[in-house]
Amino acid sequence: MPAIESKRYVALLRGVNVGRAKRIAMADLRQLVGELGYDEVRSVLNSGNLVFRGPARSQDEVAGRIEEALVLKLGVAARVLVLDAGELAEIVAGNPLLGQAGDHSRLLAFILSTPHATPQAREALDTLCGKDWQPGAAALGQRAAYVWCPDGILDSAAAAALGKQLGDATTSRNWATLLKLHALCADTAA
Repeated sequence: MPAIESKRYVALLRGVNVGRAKRIAMADLRQLVGELGYDEVRSVLNSGNLVFRGPARSQDEVAGRIEEALVLKLGVAARVLVLDAGELAEIVAGNPLLGQAGDHSRLLAFILSTPHATPQAREALDTLCGKDWQPGAAALGQRAAYVWCPDGILDSAAAAALGKQLGDATTSRNWATLLKLHALCADTAA
């Protein structure tokens, strides 16, 4: 019998454990994903970031299974964006703002739900990223829009504009969190 191809995934839950809404214990989240048939489930921080391994499937299918289980088993409705480890590595390698960003907690990546956004959506993002956001900056990559927020994320006009433009088609993480997820993918790949 042929071996089933296995894949490393990264799941990013949108809006989990922010304020009082959508509270989920990470132990419960890890257990839920494990019960869906995934292995080596590890969480990063307390805001719905997971790395796990499982059978090779489309990211949309994996995200849909997690979203459904969240509602049915934990009573929480949250959008889930799933990447494979290679996509996360490309997002990390493709950040053109690293030379400017001295504080990784103030450097955001808005992860795009699809790398092949419509030409109109990409044009709108290009226009926003092309604006002068001094002292901050914004740049568009293949799978993420990057925003440097030196005065803080909540005070960043660029982050607010990109968040409004992208709406539910994204979730964002600061660079420090993405680097932790990337390192965890590398650590568990062996």
